Amino acid sequence: MKNTVNISLENEKILALKMYLAQKNSSLDDEITKFAEQLYGKVVPQNVRDFIEMTAKRQNVAKPKSVSEKPTNQP
Repeated sequence: MKNTVNISLENEKILALKMYLAQKNSSLDDEITKFAEQLYGKVVPQNVRDFIEMTAKRQNVAKPKSVSEKPTNQP
């Protein structure tokens, strides 16, 4: 599950960031996401990150993809 984080920054600064990031073929969302991932890697201990990753993989395996099959009326 992903969450949203809100930050406050002056409008002019956001507009400038978006303008210059667009020149570098990037976006503010992409850059903030990269920064958040780097911060996560720096602050959260490795064993906790490993546990979270194992838990996420286990949840993905436990949720089988549902294939909707229509029953056929064949004898």
